[in-house]
Amino acid sequence: MACSASTPLSNTTPPLLRVQDLTTTFQIPGGVVKAVDHVSLELRRGETLGLVGESGSGKSMTALSILRLVQAPGETHGGPIAFNGRPDLLELPEREMRKIRGAEIGFIFQEPMTALNPVFTVGDQIAEALLVHGRATRAEAHAKALELLTAVRIHDPARRARDYPHQLSGGMRQRVLIAIALACQPLLLIADEPTTALDVTIQAEILDLLQEMKEKFHLALLLITHDLGVVAGHADRVAVMYAGRIVEEGAMRDIFHSPKHPYTQGLLASIPGAAPGQRLRAIEGTVPNLAKLPPGCSFEPRCPKRFDLCPTAPPPAYEVVPGQRARCYLYDPKVHGAKAS
Repeated sequence: MACSASTPLSNTTPPLLRVQDLTTTFQIPGGVVKAVDHVSLELRRGETLGLVGESGSGKSMTALSILRLVQAPGETHGGPIAFNGRPDLLELPEREMRKIRGAEIGFIFQEPMTALNPVFTVGDQIAEALLVHGRATRAEAHAKALELLTAVRIHDPARRARDYPHQLSGGMRQRVLIAIALACQPLLLIADEPTTALDVTIQAEILDLLQEMKEKFHLALLLITHDLGVVAGHADRVAVMYAGRIVEEGAMRDIFHSPKHPYTQGLLASIPGAAPGQRLRAIEGTVPNLAKLPPGCSFEPRCPKRFDLCPTAPPPAYEVVPGQRARCYLYDPKVHGAKAS
């Protein structure tokens, strides 16, 4: 698996985005579901953070929570969410938050066919992003839309700008979403599973395009994916989510070369690529019901290294080595040397 050639930014660089103890809950008949459970993360200018986890782990909900787009009956608590000098996005009036969405924080939705409006041309939809935020006149907005279509490598942009979403391929629709997200030159771009519905060749093109746009506009990029291979060549740092919690985070090279949390180890071990004829390794068991999480570590029922402390309470994040943290009692200094059962 290839590794990113980018160099992580110095930890002395002030974070553009700092999320602390973010929690998003849903009230259901059976109780309260924590879709996002005390999540903390940081992202610096020019940096790519890969947020990785299985479907339902809370990745997309984390992004929606940051943008305050969680729909009722969901509720977001905790924080603060500090961004670009603002102490807490959760405390802003909705009018001020609308000025940030799309302008300072761009968002690439997971499914372009539902994110794009089917009754407007793609050129009009790109122009609308500029008009809503007062970044251009109508004539300037349409000229800028053509520039953006060219930037995202759509051929014959003048013709394609008059097309409707259903007239474009999946890869082209994803490029249009990238153009819309970049229209106002945001400081932070959140890409939610940007390659899920695309074939392998187009996936690589979209990821290369995101990397190119990030470098061109000096963006911070939050790359959300279930695919470890996606972040391998494009992320500076990685945060691994499981059942609403970040269980491990660190520099991309450290996570891939020396994973600390048993869940991360299991994910990496299950990637195809072993010797021909060998069976794929899988993590035993299933993801727990978020409404009925275990009282301790949420991964404990599936963990091959569990021991008597694991079911007692959710573990804190331990700094295993400088810059790499894991929520696992194996690294608690008070029980160091405890043997897994």
